[in-house]
Amino acid sequence: MESDNNIPVISVKELVKRFGSRLVLDGISIDIEKGKTTAIIGPSGCGKTVLMKHMIALERPTSGSVYFKDHRIDNLSQKQLAGIRANYGFLFQGGALFDSLTVFENIIFPIRQRRKIKNFKEIEELVKSKLALVGLDGFQTQYPANLSGGQKKRVALARAIALDPKVILYDEPTTGLDPLRSDIINELILKLQRELSVTSIVVTHDMNSAFKIADRILMLHEGKIIADGDADYIRSHPDSIVQQFIKGTVGEAELAALRQAGTRTRT
Repeated sequence: MESDNNIPVISVKELVKRFGSRLVLDGISIDIEKGKTTAIIGPSGCGKTVLMKHMIALERPTSGSVYFKDHRIDNLSQKQLAGIRANYGFLFQGGALFDSLTVFENIIFPIRQRRKIKNFKEIEELVKSKLALVGLDGFQTQYPANLSGGQKKRVALARAIALDPKVILYDEPTTGLDPLRSDIINELILKLQRELSVTSIVVTHDMNSAFKIADRILMLHEGKIIADGDADYIRSHPDSIVQQFIKGTVGEAELAALRQAGTRTRT
């Protein structure tokens, strides 16, 4: 019998996703290894977030299948998914904090959704420990309006780990942050992987972040994975599309089109 440690935490098999006539994901197959951080990169609109949403069954495939460990999840009902989703924490791009709730109330929100709170002292200690992990113990009574962008993301991260998930999904965690605050988020991703032994999946455009945090980097282009490997492999990848993306340079064809578009014609 196969050891649980040898079973991928998440498996995506021949995943196809269409929105009407638009093909977004074209036969994607990947296994996500336990305890590792996988970064998903690629140009805007290439399907990165759509792929991640399939991993938690927030999106359903047009064809193909998705597994959490050895349990197929893409065909489960919302009621059946409730128990599976307790294994996931999700950090949304904007943080998605509730403005009318304090930091403390935001963090216990997923706990209230999952179970009835009986021991409030225990919950206070739990919130304190989660905020301490992200460096914000003492902010329990603050409201989101009083927090900086980086602090909001750190509170949202504390909420994401409130139920001790096995997998944390990050959707553009450094977007909108300056380089210093971005690096704080990177360090927290590494810290949570190290101290909580979580599996992390990070959708990002930030190559500095991807190179720092990821054990594995996947690049999507036109619905397919065109590069898959560690940071050194991606840095030296021979594909010009990969190189243009990671270096942030425009290709010659695009440059020519832009220059032509800016030329005034004589009358």
